[in-house]
Amino acid sequence: MAKNRSRRLRKKLHIAEFQELGFSVAWRFAEETSVEDIDSTVDAFIDEVIEPNGLAFDGSGYLQWEGLVCLQKIGHCTDEHRELIRSWLEARKLNEVKVSDLFDIWWD
Repeated sequence: MAKNRSRRLRKKLHIAEFQELGFSVAWRFAEETSVEDIDSTVDAFIDEVIEPNGLAFDGSGYLQWEGLVCLQKIGHCTDEHRELIRSWLEARKLNEVKVSDLFDIWWD
């Protein structure tokens, strides 16, 4: 049964026009990778891919990283964002690069 919800409630629930789609990402550095190389790669990831495309990344790791990518504002990530992230990570020869399908970051 469809419910008529106010704009305020839809925003609070992150539904309808306030739904946010994002995706998860994971990768692994080679075992012999130095801390300096890991830091510089993650910094470059944020400076070259995340920030210029209006994305946000919430993740962590050391040799194995995983996290969530979404927009910095309310909206939907696209398949182009997913491919941009995948190709950037693979171009750096990182191992086990995985990018999930898009999903609702508040409800899935």
